Amino acid sequence: MMILRSVLFVILFNVMTVIQLLFWTPVYFFLPRHEGWKVIRSWGWLNLWMQHWLIGTRYDFRGLENIPEEGGFILASKHQSSWETYTMLLFLRDPSYILKRELMLLPFFGWFAMKLEVIGVNRGKRSEALRMMNRDAARQLENGRQIVIYPEGTRTMAYSEPRYKFGITHMYENLGARVLPAALNSGLFWPRNSMRLYKGTCVLEFLPVIEPGLEGKEFSETLSSSIEEKSNALMDEVHHDPEFDGRHLLKNASN
Repeated sequence: MMILRSVLFVILFNVMTVIQLLFWTPVYFFLPRHEGWKVIRSWGWLNLWMQHWLIGTRYDFRGLENIPEEGGFILASKHQSSWETYTMLLFLRDPSYILKRELMLLPFFGWFAMKLEVIGVNRGKRSEALRMMNRDAARQLENGRQIVIYPEGTRTMAYSEPRYKFGITHMYENLGARVLPAALNSGLFWPRNSMRLYKGTCVLEFLPVIEPGLEGKEFSETLSSSIEEKSNALMDEVHHDPEFDGRHLLKNASN
């Protein structure tokens, strides 16, 4: 039964995304950017409701007091599923995502992304990509925006070996920006490249801000250790969740 509910959710998730893109396109370009984000947030809340209604997923958002109330900052998050792509933005005033530039070329989605002034990165040209990313990020930070980046560059499986890329450290060193780490356990409830979702409590936790001034290596180690340790702890909590029905995804599940 749950596999059927999962397939239905994934279908509705994609269908409703396309419908919203088509519905809002005629008026979207006449809206100021901050009004445009209200449209995107409504999409995020809809997805959370559908996931709760169909799958039975519950949510726990922690560390909200660590989110800076004013000024720009970089949000560096663990990335395990599609869940955080529509959940993270609900807590940010004027976010900007760092995306692969190819996504900017997609009809409708790319148009929305350009309207929201996200940062497109050409991964094929590493040095040029870093330079352009820093340039665009610096301008947006000056305007008080929150830049969302996934330091590993892609979704990862729960408990997989972390592979943090140099981009976030390069930004931290060159922009002198605050970095807000975020940990989560979403990979246990909606695994990467899977049509199957699992019942339980999805947790997103914002961790204490890392202030500017650290050396690159120290920052990288501080960021990765804080995110990985907390994400592993959040996933380990699921061992005690009686509603979780994906025990095979847990590390050392027999313990």
